Amino acid sequence: MRERWIRRLRDDDGYETKLVCFAHAGGWTTAFSTWPRGLPPDVGVLAVKYPGREDRLGDPFPSALETLADDIGEALGDLATRRLVFFGHSMGASVAHEVALRLHRRGNAPAALCVSGRRPPHALEGRRTYPGTDDEIVADVVRFDRSRAAVFADPGLRELVLPPIRADYQLLDAYSGGDRPPLDCPVYAYTGADDPEVTPEQMRGWAGLTRSAFRLRVLPGGHFYLRGEEAALLADLSDVLHVSER
Repeated sequence: MRERWIRRLRDDDGYETKLVCFAHAGGWTTAFSTWPRGLPPDVGVLAVKYPGREDRLGDPFPSALETLADDIGEALGDLATRRLVFFGHSMGASVAHEVALRLHRRGNAPAALCVSGRRPPHALEGRRTYPGTDDEIVADVVRFDRSRAAVFADPGLRELVLPPIRADYQLLDAYSGGDRPPLDCPVYAYTGADDPEVTPEQMRGWAGLTRSAFRLRVLPGGHFYLRGEEAALLADLSDVLHVSER
């Protein structure tokens, strides 16, 4: 079950600390394929494989974001007894947080939760709704990520990538968030200075989701700042990973 849900970008049983990455809506594990090169060599790098994409094309999409978090929490299994640091961007931040809550209830909370480009669950009221038609979805994705325009222009690629984006948008629309109990692990927040989805002030709302330390880092760029600022982000995450080892 673990191999079905988790892609090992760099990992074996010798890595005591592991970074577990959760992609944005419609995202694949390839979003993190370059990360092992920019992170400490003694840290394992894993990425969650969402259903309905990559080698899971035949798997049904989850019915709710909470259901997705349930399944991922189960798939982590005995990995949860290791020192895990979660990183989630956009939708992935909400998924990572929900998984962290589940592990927390079992007594195996992650060593740290890193959230990026996403409001905290109690601040989702008033957020924009996601578009319904396929053309509207394509326009919305391209508005945030112009590099995807070429993918949608190819009929074959469009048919491949659009269904998981549509399914993830439906998850986001249905996820109402609300109050959540605080975690005992530190929370590190990241956002782009010009992200139209979330302001730095809204990202500071994650401080209320932990009894431990909180820190916000604002980097140049928009919603996908983490591409242009990958080196700076990974340098900061390297510090977080080493702090979590203490």
